[in-house]
Amino acid sequence: MIKRALISVYDKTGLEPFARGLDAHGVELVASGGTAAFLEELGLKVSHVEALTESPEMLGGRVKTLHPRIHAGILARRDNEEDLATLAEHGIEPFDLVCVNLYPFTDVAAAFGTTEEEAVEMIDVGGPSMLRGAAKNFAHVVPVSRTDQYGFVLDELATTGAISFETRRQLAAEAFATTAAYEAAIAGWFNGREGFPELLTLSFEKVTDLAYGENPHQQAAYYREAGARRHLLSNITQLHGRPLSLINTYDLDRAELLLREFELPACVIVKHANPCGVAVAGSAEEAWLKALASDPVSAFGMVCAFNRPVSAALGHALSERFIDVLYAPGYDDEALDALKAKPDTRILIDHERRRYDPGEKDYKRVVGGLLVQDRDWDLEDRELMEVACGVVEESAWGDLLFAWRVCKHVTSNSIVIAKDLATIGVGAGQMSRVDAVRIALEKAIELGHDLRGSVLASDAFFPFPDGPQLALDMGVTAIIQPGGSKRDGEVAAAVEAAGAAMVVTGRRHFRH
Repeated sequence: MIKRALISVYDKTGLEPFARGLDAHGVELVASGGTAAFLEELGLKVSHVEALTESPEMLGGRVKTLHPRIHAGILARRDNEEDLATLAEHGIEPFDLVCVNLYPFTDVAAAFGTTEEEAVEMIDVGGPSMLRGAAKNFAHVVPVSRTDQYGFVLDELATTGAISFETRRQLAAEAFATTAAYEAAIAGWFNGREGFPELLTLSFEKVTDLAYGENPHQQAAYYREAGARRHLLSNITQLHGRPLSLINTYDLDRAELLLREFELPACVIVKHANPCGVAVAGSAEEAWLKALASDPVSAFGMVCAFNRPVSAALGHALSERFIDVLYAPGYDDEALDALKAKPDTRILIDHERRRYDPGEKDYKRVVGGLLVQDRDWDLEDRELMEVACGVVEESAWGDLLFAWRVCKHVTSNSIVIAKDLATIGVGAGQMSRVDAVRIALEKAIELGHDLRGSVLASDAFFPFPDGPQLALDMGVTAIIQPGGSKRDGEVAAAVEAAGAAMVVTGRRHFRH
């Protein structure tokens, strides 16, 4: 039975119906500072924490609930005679429900212009202590840590007159998760100046359940990193279609990251985490046609992303294809009408163009651990690259840099063949580099692309001249690659003998 509740919340969202609901069940309300004032304005009878502790708030509010009369009332075990005797000796009444939400540290700390002093003042001390105490004593106390818990707590109270052991246990788990995430965000903020701290504390908040995982029999959800100013689905609205699956979401991430590489109108088509068609052009419509032409067979069931709004004409063209996920910063009304004719197409609108966050880390899960690295954000400067052999015409530089940027986002070993700022052949995820070259060439030939005058990008050096030779024999006239092989001289000799050119970047772009 809930006879007495302690309430201390920063966020007052939903508090009025929750407090009124408790009051209607005859629950005595005890509250601190601003929470007590808020409830009194609603006309509810409230006992002040200061009256219980017989001590005023101190240090500008830093000390108000850190008192034995509060924590003993939370932690006392009702089936322990010694605990009950101690409460009676000191005239302390126990709490049956503790409702606390914490200072918004992550929101304040992540805001532009926040000073260190302002962020530190948002570190809650008393709130986490009360929540942990209530969660530890869940056998006797109901810990409420989030506003979205108010409704079902009141519903269960109205239905049964009490809160079940199972519900209290689940609420305890959520309370400890809340305080752990809070502490992790604070630790992460303090460690922000150190790239790889000795103790890495991460916390993630669920954004949404996903339709399914990599396969339909696997459940899945999408989480955002606590405190992150932006995440994959922030400021994105789904306008139409089925819920996103795990693969949809992952492929969307790959498409969105590649799209960031370009300022000109661009189209990126992704299948199974690899781009199968990429192009930049004078318009989104032209970029779409060039990207689709790269590999229309692989594009079936694609994730398709644009960095320009979808016009009516483009919308009609897209509606003729099987698209799993469509992503763009806007849609013409006529385009939406045409696209919505396909009931399953997931149509997403991005309300905010994303930028690179140089401090963002890349995480890869392994058995029992986590691999952490810096994101591969680097946009190489042409001026820092070396022309190893031949002459690179100005017109070829555009294709070379385009192919190099796309190559960064293809699973290693990766080869990208491009022409006229569009991919025409992609070899991805191969164990040998020569096989990646062969696949990229076969793709281009199979789809009728003219390889004469095309360029080739490799995410890592060529260990032998065999891969480049295959491409040179088919008409590739320029190659861009990191260099660094013991046989760089042999590779350069093969390129030079074919009358082609080669650019060495000095930096590789493995992606596994």
